Amino acid sequence: MADRTAPDALLLVQDLVNTLDVETGEDALAAEGGTTAFLRAHGVPEAALGQGEPASAPAELRELREALRAVCVAHTTRTEVDADTTGTLDRLLARAPLVLAVGADGGAALRPAAALRGAAHLTARIAAGIATAAADGTWTRLKACEAHDCRWVFYDKSPAGRSRWCTMAVCGSRAKMRTYRARRAESS
Repeated sequence: MADRTAPDALLLVQDLVNTLDVETGEDALAAEGGTTAFLRAHGVPEAALGQGEPASAPAELRELREALRAVCVAHTTRTEVDADTTGTLDRLLARAPLVLAVGADGGAALRPAAALRGAAHLTARIAAGIATAAADGTWTRLKACEAHDCRWVFYDKSPAGRSRWCTMAVCGSRAKMRTYRARRAESS
């Protein structure tokens, strides 16, 4: 199977969205200590994990996750993102400001504002990654599997950028078999 891992700029988005297995309902963020474990695993500074993290952080991360999943579905289906989703993203991203940091080599990169903690810090890093990927044209290649019982987020590395399923061997085969059976039943 081809590697469907997103490039560095989008890897955090992919990891966040894939904390929920739609098919089984298993939610890594909802598990005891799941949000803290996710933040630690993705390099959110320890100081940001302690006191000062709002009690709403797990809910905000789940809300961000589902809004990002909706955008990835839109990338797959080539449809517009609904106003509720864009409103949710606007609200969450507004709480996570970015700054432009210039390095010693003169290069520039977007970074979370220094005072951000926990979920807001992570949200800002996601925003920076999306901005980078949008600038180089790779953002729309981060897609959610078209199968309604899957919705796993993958990076479309196909030359034409038209992949619809996380894996052809499972979700793609199931979809093609359903289509085949429906046509066959229709012709009978």
